Amino acid sequence: MASQLRALSDIIAGNLSVLEAAYEQEGAQFPSLDDPFQPTPLDSDPLLAHTKQLIAAAAAQLVANVRSPVEMLQEYSPGMYLTVTLGLVVDTNVPDILSVAGHKGLHVNDISAQNGVNPSYLARVLRFLATRHVFKEISPDVFANNRISSLLQKAKSLEEIQADADEALKGSVLFSEFIQNPERAASAFNIAHQTEAKMWDWYEDPGNELRARRFAAAMKGGADRFPAEIFDNDVVVDIGGSVGAAVLHLYKSYPNLQYVVQDLEKQIVVAKEFWKENAPEAVADGRVELQVYDFFTPQPVKGAAVYFHRVNIHNWPDREAKTIMQTMRAAASSSSKVVLFDIIATHVCEDPVSELSTARQKVPSPLLPNLGVAGAGIHTAMDIQMLTLFNGKERTETEFRELGRCTGWKLEKVIPGLLPALVFSAA
Repeated sequence: MASQLRALSDIIAGNLSVLEAAYEQEGAQFPSLDDPFQPTPLDSDPLLAHTKQLIAAAAAQLVANVRSPVEMLQEYSPGMYLTVTLGLVVDTNVPDILSVAGHKGLHVNDISAQNGVNPSYLARVLRFLATRHVFKEISPDVFANNRISSLLQKAKSLEEIQADADEALKGSVLFSEFIQNPERAASAFNIAHQTEAKMWDWYEDPGNELRARRFAAAMKGGADRFPAEIFDNDVVVDIGGSVGAAVLHLYKSYPNLQYVVQDLEKQIVVAKEFWKENAPEAVADGRVELQVYDFFTPQPVKGAAVYFHRVNIHNWPDREAKTIMQTMRAAASSSSKVVLFDIIATHVCEDPVSELSTARQKVPSPLLPNLGVAGAGIHTAMDIQMLTLFNGKERTETEFRELGRCTGWKLEKVIPGLLPALVFSAA
């Protein structure tokens, strides 16, 4: 074990030298955790991103090695309190209040005077978060923002962005119960909210208007992750495309193609306004068609060059995912492609079966091959969230290949990126 600890320490030290040298070359210093977040010219450097991943992965693994197992479990078990305390400080504007105070910070009594939260409770919440490096306590009961907490400041009013992901939080309470008795309901979310509806249908119930707007806003993001070079034919169909933000990105680069955005009626109503604001000529001249469609019914667009889904498949268990793939195969021509933009789950160990994705960048031993929480942390968290909300899943490359094989598609290639593209051809 001593040699493994030393190896982890060496990884940290070696990559810290690389990081510091890069900033020194730019005449800059690496940002301090104590300071509010400010972007630096090196934030988007891909080589440094991997360097930071190695440092974070090694540091997390070193901590897991040197702390006692009891301490590690004591840290993990109350994880839900991190979620609820973050939600509280955002709801009660604490980061925004502290942003005015700057480095000197504010006493909890002064924060309480502005947001009405009992100062005794607030001090305990902020101390819990500061212990985990969110906020800093600069003197007893005096708190200030740091690099992490400053990102919690609101860009809009509290009325516009309330409560983060309360749908998932309430469902998570019943996660264990659902896993032990999955026949009881479709998902933990359904048990928690006492509904048989899928989450996006539940959004249409009275009282869920804010949640529906928040979900629609989230689905507008990520269009810049689409590798446009794979769309080189005449008709492109975005299935379950919400307002069509991804198609708008493609349309601006390739205005001579034909695009169809498909979703349920309520989303298409919103999509019409979205296109009026962003590219009204596209719908008017027929280059973009907005079409009401349920992807469990026969696909009305036959023989398209490309059918694509963006983070839709992970919402569904295997049975429904197969149905979605089969409806596209029934409409496709022999030259049609299916592109799934989705997270690819990775094993914590080496995976010799992975054939198409660009080989994972080799990481030094004894790091986990998927870089642990520094690499696959968000992906594994999303997997558990999909399980909680929908009984869905993030799939490995092998699982995607099998999903295609049993529905008439062959996984042809995987294009890496923040949101990988899995390209299928008709088998």
